[in-house]
Amino acid sequence: MALNIKPLADRVLIEPQPAETKTASGLFIPDTAKEKPQKGTVVAVGNGTKDHNMTVQVGDTVLYGKYAGTELKLEGKDYLIMREDDILAIV
Repeated sequence: MALNIKPLADRVLIEPQPAETKTASGLFIPDTAKEKPQKGTVVAVGNGTKDHNMTVQVGDTVLYGKYAGTELKLEGKDYLIMREDDILAIV
């Protein structure tokens, strides 16, 4: 089901990946100690600006700063909208 939202200018809509629930050694992480996800999938991309052509594309998996973007809830799911400059890398 496609979202009916189009980011403007150099903004990107990202669906964050769920926070880790287990450590590498198999210990379960309680909700109060979970790290905020810093990895997600690009769901929608703006057209860019005259000074900035967009690099990321829909479907890319990206890394972003821990406090980057604005949280949104659309159709019952959590998303982040941020400027492409807040994205650190494409995985």
